[in-house]
Amino acid sequence: MSNVVQYVLVRGDLIRTLKWPSGAVMAQACHACVAVVHTYYSDPDTQTYLKDLGNMHKVILEVPDEPALLSTAAALSADGVQHVVWKEQPEDVATCVALKPCAKGTVSKYVRKFKLYSA
Repeated sequence: MSNVVQYVLVRGDLIRTLKWPSGAVMAQACHACVAVVHTYYSDPDTQTYLKDLGNMHKVILEVPDEPALLSTAAALSADGVQHVVWKEQPEDVATCVALKPCAKGTVSKYVRKFKLYSA
């Protein structure tokens, strides 16, 4: 089994404050995951992640709100960490960030401050 993991950061305020249906929030995370895997499909870590579909490991973390999500995405971009910011259209609202699958622990400095997502 590989030590490659995918982190997905989802805004907690979508359900709690903005009252989005949980299915809509789940769809946002799914869109982001597909987009990042498609975007970085040829990357060796992505290929390792996809070789054993039955043992894929995702960690879904809760980010408080859009400013926190965007500042985390900016930090990822500044350090060259590959990811996708998913935005709901046509509103252009950032809802989640999916990081490219990577070796466990390599992105901990960006994600350790967030707790596991719970709806």
